[in-house]
Amino acid sequence: MAITDHESAVSAARVLAPTVAAGASTRDNDRVLPFQEVTTLTASGLLALTVPVEFGGPGLGARTLADVVAIVAAVDPSVAQIPHSHFVFLDAARRVGSDVLKRNLFSRVLNGARVANAQTERGGKTVLDDATTLRRRDGGLRLTGTKFYATGALFADILAVRALGPDGGSVVAYVDAGAVGIRIDDDWDGFGQRTTSSGTVALDDVAVDPDLVLDYTRLLATPSTYGTRAQLLHAAIDVGIARGALDLVPELTAAARPWFEAGVDRAAEDPLLLAQAGELELIVRSATALLREAADRIDEADAAPTPDAIADAALATAAAKVAAGRAARRAGSELFDFGGTRTASVRANLNRFWRDARTHTLHDPERWKLQHLGRWAIDGQRPPSHGTL
Repeated sequence: MAITDHESAVSAARVLAPTVAAGASTRDNDRVLPFQEVTTLTASGLLALTVPVEFGGPGLGARTLADVVAIVAAVDPSVAQIPHSHFVFLDAARRVGSDVLKRNLFSRVLNGARVANAQTERGGKTVLDDATTLRRRDGGLRLTGTKFYATGALFADILAVRALGPDGGSVVAYVDAGAVGIRIDDDWDGFGQRTTSSGTVALDDVAVDPDLVLDYTRLLATPSTYGTRAQLLHAAIDVGIARGALDLVPELTAAARPWFEAGVDRAAEDPLLLAQAGELELIVRSATALLREAADRIDEADAAPTPDAIADAALATAAAKVAAGRAARRAGSELFDFGGTRTASVRANLNRFWRDARTHTLHDPERWKLQHLGRWAIDGQRPPSHGTL
């Protein structure tokens, strides 16, 4: 299926969803990494949907990307999260990459290459502090350091590695995942998002092509929707988790016995259970609407990047991110109420929705999203433009 517009991208995601859904619970329970599912995702063409038109791609926007990610996340949040950094670092290259980097990267992605991050470290004061360095040596560039939370690295052809640059400031180097000096460890042991392979990447004197390095400091120096787009994808994953949990409610309720005090023949007729289902439907629909509004604001800001438009996109995405996280955690927790005690069975593995939601929503603190929304509400203060807002 050729992906050329929003409708064809969403259609491709819906066609893909049943394949990804099959075995999702078993993969989570046994921690079986989804190599075949990621290969199928790549073959669908969805990983190339943001490649710019001038480089041969469909050049589709944030609204399309958010809808696609949410569809995949509803059936397997780990598979949806694996390409998060793929899209983020394609966007980074689009914004400030050299022509050589763009041609190289986009051509490879159109031919099926996957990108993953090697960005965050464990030892710095904050998540923005890097000890990994890119140095000049023997007439070339060499990269050394250790990264963690490298989601999708085991599935990747290209690693986008954030490091301290040879001239100061921060850079991102795009290196082959199989290059000499790179070791990728499958040591992620989180209780949720168990099959994302978000473990360690060790880099020991890795040779780097100077044409495949971008100035990350420059990328963040000018207000833009770069970080906002990254947050939108996180919100889309959470919306997908919430919808996936809620989609199980009819099946669980159909198999449940009604509570004797309700005086009804079926659990589905229990008025209190109906009200609870309505509440969940409301919060998931609300989160979905906020996600789509945020995506539209991002697309508008990218088309006309004024300070007001960029700020509006960031605020809309902050609201979507908080709402999506709350919806995912609540739906993942309350779905048990619709099936009763039998849903607590380890074999049923229904806790995977809450585990995925609780783990994924630790990425970026919701309290800081609310803080920026509050400053806007009270003082009209625009939020900062950085990689996590």
